Parts: sequence; structure tokens; C-alpha cells
Amino acid sequence: MTRLFADENFPLPVVEALRRRGYDVVTVNDVGKAGQSLTDEAVLDVASVDNRAVLTLNRKHFVHLHSSGRGHAGIIVCTFDPDFGAQAGRIHAAISSQPALSGILIRVNRPGPSS
Repeated sequence: MTRLFADENFPLPVVEALRRRGYDVVTVNDVGKAGQSLTDEAVLDVASVDNRAVLTLNRKHFVHLHSSGRGHAGIIVCTFDPDFGAQAGRIHAAISSQPALSGILIRVNRPGPSS
């Protein structure tokens, strides 16, 4: 199963929901880097060294890092969704459809209001 790395601002309830689905998810806190104000580049490096795709709400900066051609094990940019279980489900669906995440950027957006 896909190995993931949640940055410091990624919602812990989503991390926990993904773990319940069987994902190997590590957080910045888990690796002893919480509160160190890691740069986005450093987050990407920490994740990549351990062959983990980054989970982040920081869409703008991580899309830019991906576009810069910097190598990575995958980047999953999400919009905030207070329905953490549903967000975990959308992440699962998005990454399950990919054979591998290395070098891939995936966008997981909260659905808009029903019409």
C-alpha cells in the first residue's frame, strides 16, 4: 500500500482515517520534526528520502515544487474538508487509481455544494 507523509498542517483525523484503511502514514510529529517550521522543500525531502508521498493542504507551494521539476515520491494536495472521513475516502480513491505515485501530483478537492 502507498506510503504517505502528512505535513504539519494536515488534519490528524484524516491521517487516522487513512491508517484505519491500512495506509502507512507518518506525520511530521512522528519523525520528531514538529514545531521546527520546516520549509516545504525540507518536507518534500524528508518524505522523498523515505519514499513517501506528501499529503498537504498547502496546495500553492507544493504545486510549484512539483512544477519546478524537483524529484519526489508523490504529492497529494487537498482542500480542507471538515468531513475527515469523506476526505480520507477521496484520497484513497485518488491514489488507488494510480499504479505508482513517484513524480505524480494528485489534487483532491472537497466537493462543491449540491445543486
